[in-house]
Amino acid sequence: MYDTATRVGLVKSRVRQKQQRWREKRVLHVLSLLCLVLAVSLAGTIGMFAGFGHTAALSMYGSILLHEGAGGYVLVGVVSFTAAVVITVLCIRYRERNKKKESREGKK
Repeated sequence: MYDTATRVGLVKSRVRQKQQRWREKRVLHVLSLLCLVLAVSLAGTIGMFAGFGHTAALSMYGSILLHEGAGGYVLVGVVSFTAAVVITVLCIRYRERNKKKESREGKK
């Protein structure tokens, strides 16, 4: 049997674990929603810049990209790359912060 101090410590530890899981779920849902919004906005941007007027020369699609609509594709590529870098940096910082918290909790 545990004494009261040990039981209180175990309960507090369990509460911290549950709170940490809840935070991780919340961050995961927010990042998923952000990815969905980015995907939809990029699809809309591609549709807006690409247009539908180039159906006459389907076999020469590469030359059409170089002719008129390259700016939109370059913009979408740069925005996609920037968003991916930002999301990656945020995830790395979040993971490092969690490691620091766990190491602090482990020392207690």
